Amino acid sequence: MQTPTTAKLFALCASLALASCESAPPRWYKGNLHTHTLWSDGNHFPEMVVDWYAQRDYDFLALTEHNVVADREKWMQNDVVVRRGGRAALADYRARFGDDWIDERRQDGKLEVRLKRLDEFAPLFEDLLLIPAEEVTSSFQSKPIHINASNVASKVDPQRGESVQDVIRKTMRAVAAHAAEHGRPVLAHLNHPNFGWGVTADDIAQVTEERFFEVWNGHPGVNHRGDDARPGTERLWDIANTTRRRDLDAPLLYGLGTDDCHNYHNASGSTPGRGWVMVRARACTPEALLEAIEAGDFYASSGVVLDEVTFDGHTMTIDIAAQGDARYVTEFIGTRRDGEPGEVLARVEGLRPSYTARGDELFVRATVTSTLAPDNPVWDGQRRQAWVQPVLPGAATR
Repeated sequence: MQTPTTAKLFALCASLALASCESAPPRWYKGNLHTHTLWSDGNHFPEMVVDWYAQRDYDFLALTEHNVVADREKWMQNDVVVRRGGRAALADYRARFGDDWIDERRQDGKLEVRLKRLDEFAPLFEDLLLIPAEEVTSSFQSKPIHINASNVASKVDPQRGESVQDVIRKTMRAVAAHAAEHGRPVLAHLNHPNFGWGVTADDIAQVTEERFFEVWNGHPGVNHRGDDARPGTERLWDIANTTRRRDLDAPLLYGLGTDDCHNYHNASGSTPGRGWVMVRARACTPEALLEAIEAGDFYASSGVVLDEVTFDGHTMTIDIAAQGDARYVTEFIGTRRDGEPGEVLARVEGLRPSYTARGDELFVRATVTSTLAPDNPVWDGQRRQAWVQPVLPGAATR
């Protein structure tokens, strides 16, 4: 259960932020909605993880631990931290936050450190909104099914079902029930569908309660590019949205970008800074951010920055922020009524690409690719990208 202190903290932060920013014009906020610490299978103390993002000017962050929320007492053996790769983790933690901050004890001769709760360390980071969250972690047979729930009041229990689709649907409904019970918006999104090849395009399409998934996840083990027999994540997106629009008359699926970071001590594995979302909102509060995400007013990125994205019902226009001498190619991608899923409708070079719909598109989205490599690439030859959300031609959405 969430402690009264935690509840009061987030209620106060939200009310103060809304009071000061409710009349402000929308602007872009940068955030990551998939991150791990020692509270589950990450390898650093939560304050150190948050500090990494705070020092790099992120506006919001969700710590998404597997089937746990950081709202209870938890002690960690330092030997376990070391085995996870954090040989210097405790020393770094002590150097950054001081002896007085750290709670230690000896149990059976083993040094243990208490992991701080979210309500304890959130006040240390005044300029970074920490959104209470959880990675609701389940499976069907051997297939992993992970769904992040952001802005939870307490833990949401993992669900079991008769199929992959059944587990996803039950989890989405459990998150919706949690939001209704606690009177707060909660964003549910499907994580890394190709991890363990757990979720297919048809699974994503058929569970229409699901509105968001990770089109980009920075973990090197999530099979982002697919393989010879199975589609990559972008292709899954287009197939799923084609089925939704052509066969189900269902809402479009939106794509998030995340880190899914676990490793903070060396350059291998799942390291931070590889993926994020840019959300256009009136305030950096859970309510304002989630409202904008629900409206599709965001883009996913692995390094490309966009100044503006507009759609007037017919024409999508993108203003790209120049980065050094980088060159950009934008692919406008969609499916025509009688066409194949995910056709490249147009390729446009330059900083202000646009595409005007012909009228037979079921949806249109865009991928912007830079000639620059990301600061922390996942594979050799990777390029910075941004993914713009799909729109329905004939319906102005932003």
